[in-house]
Amino acid sequence: MNATKIRASVVAGCRGLGLAVSTVVVSGLYFCLTLLSLALIVIGVGVFTTPPVLQAVRVWANRRRALAGDWSDVRIAVPYRPLPADPRTGIIGQVELVTHLLKDPATWRDFQWLFLDMIAGFLTAVFPALLLWYPLEAVVLACGLWLVFRNDPYWYAFIPVDSLGSALLAVLLGAVILAVGLVFNPVLLRAHFRFCQFFLAPTKEATLAQRVEKLTETRHDALDTSAAELRRIERDLHDGAQARLVAMGMNLGTIEALIEKDPAQAKKLLGMARASSAEALTELRDLVRGIHPPVLAERGLGDAVRALALRLPLATEVEVDLPGRADAPVESAAYFAISEVLTNAVKHSGADRIWIDLHGTQGMLRASVTDNGRGGARVGAGSGLSGVERRLGTFDGVLAVSSPAGGPTMVTMEIPCQAFASC
Repeated sequence: MNATKIRASVVAGCRGLGLAVSTVVVSGLYFCLTLLSLALIVIGVGVFTTPPVLQAVRVWANRRRALAGDWSDVRIAVPYRPLPADPRTGIIGQVELVTHLLKDPATWRDFQWLFLDMIAGFLTAVFPALLLWYPLEAVVLACGLWLVFRNDPYWYAFIPVDSLGSALLAVLLGAVILAVGLVFNPVLLRAHFRFCQFFLAPTKEATLAQRVEKLTETRHDALDTSAAELRRIERDLHDGAQARLVAMGMNLGTIEALIEKDPAQAKKLLGMARASSAEALTELRDLVRGIHPPVLAERGLGDAVRALALRLPLATEVEVDLPGRADAPVESAAYFAISEVLTNAVKHSGADRIWIDLHGTQGMLRASVTDNGRGGARVGAGSGLSGVERRLGTFDGVLAVSSPAGGPTMVTMEIPCQAFASC
């Protein structure tokens, strides 16, 4: 057994001890407070005490969810229904808030978890700690403590310790227990978090409801985005190419009238018409590229992103590791999401270098854009990243932003892609 595994087992035992204490102290305290607050609803006091108590319980449950992911890689989603966006104030608002919280099934699952966390949660958490620390008791007995119990044996597990020989047998048993702990402690700690996951994760019904709500929201976003895109195309055509074509038609009409009377002026207007046609063609090409770049359709996402990087005013490195072509809608969503992130980086980051990493594996298309700018980027109302998040949400994609003050900023995007499912 290498040093890394031994260290992980020792750490798991220490963490189990801390969890065991918290299950009894913190979970027990919150269970009693919740029970008392719910009982006080009958006389009206609980209407005011229940919301802060339940919010504290949710913070405690979220803390356990976070530890499950950090310590044992057990991911537990947050199941709570969103609170009212514009709650009323006063007693009526408090009654509505309490009603909303009590109607949430996750509230009652948290309550069940608090009670069982004091019992089953304590046992599953303390076991790794016992396997790690219980052998120390055998060592202490063998070091001379057995002399105290020579007339009245002390039971170490199933061994009565009343002599040096029995104390050494206890040390041998303790070594076996320690060996078991060093091998299985991480697994036992994970078992504790699996127990928590059973109560703290969303139920199938809640997951389905969240899924329906998410799909409804993303559908509305997709419709709004499509409508906005159509308005943009209409505006660009009206103000750009259409206006130039109208002007070109008027010039041609004038040329037709002047071609015999004033050939010099007609020739001048003809040159202006030729310039207008070239500008209109350029604008139409830019418009088509904005709808769906030809390089994306012809050569795929990797080459399209490389072409996009070449047009940036900043030094840009692109690394592509794609096992093949993704579905066209996925490629389009990824391309325009990367384009929007790059635009934000050029305009707002103050960076002088950008790195783009694009790869696909295990049914997921992943793209990250990193810049060495000032940082401070975030997803919020009015932010360009909010639009990227909505675009990805249409495909069940996710957006993660890491942008501490002073930089660097890393924007990571993931989109499920069946084309890479076997990779």
